[in-house]
Amino acid sequence: MSSINKLILLALSLVFIAVLPTGCMNRASTITDIRGDRTGSIIWDGVPRTYLIHIPPNYEKTKSMPLLIVFHGGAGTAEGMVKLTLGSLNVLADKEGFIVVYPDGIDKKWNDGRDEQYSKADDVGYISALIKQLTQTLNIDSARVYATGISNGAHMCMRLARELSGQIAAVAPVAYSMPERFASVPVSTNPISVLVITGTKDPFIPWEGGETPDFQGERRLGTILSVPKTVSVLIAHNQCALTPAITIEPDKDSQDGTRVRREDYKEGSQGTEVILYVIEGGGHTWPGGWQYLPPGIVGRTCRDIDANEVIWSFFQKHSR
Repeated sequence: MSSINKLILLALSLVFIAVLPTGCMNRASTITDIRGDRTGSIIWDGVPRTYLIHIPPNYEKTKSMPLLIVFHGGAGTAEGMVKLTLGSLNVLADKEGFIVVYPDGIDKKWNDGRDEQYSKADDVGYISALIKQLTQTLNIDSARVYATGISNGAHMCMRLARELSGQIAAVAPVAYSMPERFASVPVSTNPISVLVITGTKDPFIPWEGGETPDFQGERRLGTILSVPKTVSVLIAHNQCALTPAITIEPDKDSQDGTRVRREDYKEGSQGTEVILYVIEGGGHTWPGGWQYLPPGIVGRTCRDIDANEVIWSFFQKHSR
């Protein structure tokens, strides 16, 4: 491994272990009906699995709330994902009335189905058990459970679409394009709405497809489809209209080096839709989030949209 690749790996690891301000979290072994931020854990497959959860102040036992599952990227943590999103999902949850849970992957990674040598963890089983635990403990609307994530976490939420479609209402992968090996596999056993947010200058997810880089030198992640081809697979699965409604979003920050084009593929089966946010000039980043590494390494962070608001607005329109 070259020295620059070692530096990149180290930097990525440091980024995603960033913690929240002192006193923000209360440590607990299991989740209870207490509002605010805390940690929880369950035993799955003989291993303690941890997560962070945010329960808004207006939560009531008598009123059900949606659940949003947010997956960190490779080398990440739940706490790092809160920082990457600038804590805005929690603020939005308080305003809109939903619960947010940030699971931790084993060894800071998810078994997203691309390479079982990368991770052998039963993460699908873990997330299914987590959803069950939370719905039994809290008043969660089981028809409105959603998943989003970045990079490795984006691939993980798409794995849930394939394997847990009976529990997941819609997904929103960020910094994602579909692995070629899944092009002939049903996206889900049911029609499912998908929102994709991806940058055209992502150094880890090539817009035009092809081999994905692995800076650790430990595995080959395989080839991915181009982003347009990925979208074509998604709209074919949902039987959406082939011609999208296209919107050019306002250039709110002329200094960020990005522009945003939105493509809406509507009229899908059972009311589904596929939406693509093209971040022209954007990198391996969360729009509106933390620029966790220099643009020369991960690319630019778009400031023209807030991915948190875009994602929740999308989820609000869909239920299982």
